[in-house]
Amino acid sequence: MSARTATEDPAWVRWALVGLALAFVAALVLVPAAAVLWEAVRGGAELWWRAVADPDARAAIRLTLLVAAVAVPLNTAFGVAAAWSLTRFRFRGKSLLVSLVDLPFGVSPVISGMVTVLLFGAQGWLGPWLDAHGLKVVFAVPGIVLATVFVTFPFVARELIPFMESQGVEEEEAALVLGASGWQILTRVTLPNVKWSLLYGVILCNARAMGEFGAVSVVSGHVRGVTNTIPLHVEVLYNEYAFRASFAVASLLFLVALVTLVAKKALEWKQRSARATARRSHA
Repeated sequence: MSARTATEDPAWVRWALVGLALAFVAALVLVPAAAVLWEAVRGGAELWWRAVADPDARAAIRLTLLVAAVAVPLNTAFGVAAAWSLTRFRFRGKSLLVSLVDLPFGVSPVISGMVTVLLFGAQGWLGPWLDAHGLKVVFAVPGIVLATVFVTFPFVARELIPFMESQGVEEEEAALVLGASGWQILTRVTLPNVKWSLLYGVILCNARAMGEFGAVSVVSGHVRGVTNTIPLHVEVLYNEYAFRASFAVASLLFLVALVTLVAKKALEWKQRSARATARRSHA
């Protein structure tokens, strides 16, 4: 008698597991998201718009977009370079580089913010030199960017590395034999092959950059209208008992999450379609 597979379990077991998973997701994701949306629109569209159009809220939105616009391209460039190095070359210290890529996943964002303060704060290691040259990092935009870059830099690399490893190096080697330069191989062979994984990593990196709270909270100084991002502005409003306004601004982050989810699913569908087309063409 052959062993049963997971799909051959009794129907009640499958439905019980599915129901448990759905209940877990509903309790931890759907219900809180619905509560945020309900509280955001309960006061009406006018109150929602007034909270979002407030000068401090608009400053927080601009700063969040600025930080994401700087952090995401930097992490994209790092992710491509790290994935290329780890999957295409053998060198001493390769395992150390892999561990460093995963480091932000194992370190609390608050700790990374404290390290930024330790390095660049007024009493930090580089603080006196920065102060002597009129440069301000902590409690300013550069510190927020540095903290966000550190927290988000694994996302692109971690999407590319396993895909490039499974893809192999045959196409790059063929292009090299045909006389292509390293830049041509990267731009005409490697990047087109990994474009969906790259875009997927960029989307996740952008979502995390816009929603980061812990590291940014430590290095921002909470200067209202100057160094508060959207998550920090939500916290300020909530602490001031402006609950409707805080939920209204928080709904912007929910919309970012929703757009991220839709884009993620669209890219997964595109990737599956591309793989199916490639299999048919090879067949």
